[in-house]
Amino acid sequence: MNEAGDRTLQEYVTAMIGGQLFGMPIRSVQDVFLPERITRVPLASPEFAGVLNLRGRIVTLIDMRERLGLPPRESDATPMAVGVELRGESYGLLIDSIGEVHKLDETMREPNPINLDARLARVSSGIYRLDGQLLMLVDVDRVLDIGTTAIAA
Repeated sequence: MNEAGDRTLQEYVTAMIGGQLFGMPIRSVQDVFLPERITRVPLASPEFAGVLNLRGRIVTLIDMRERLGLPPRESDATPMAVGVELRGESYGLLIDSIGEVHKLDETMREPNPINLDARLARVSSGIYRLDGQLLMLVDVDRVLDIGTTAIAA
């Protein structure tokens, strides 16, 4: 592939959340882990699943199902977490399962459909159509912009 073609390719880590395929820019993802020994935070918004110590760092867990307005996961289902960082703080986005890394052409990216649920539209930066399913692109900064939306709600 030529140099110009390389510049239009972006890599996305995929994750399933509530039966929907989501993609996060690989540059935003630090790691993927199984959250253990989660400490609940009293009086925290339901979007905050709690905190944990991950290799000496305090990580705030965000329940992506709650954030996206999806039904809670079944009690026996073990969530995974995608580690991200914003403004020097570490976060874990709780997902159902991790997928593969997809290298996608930016020119094939589409805007959000006009009928997309407002909760999804707030955190999505577009979609890709992949083999019979939609890949919703997650804007990690928007997902973590909970402070202002929680106060306003």
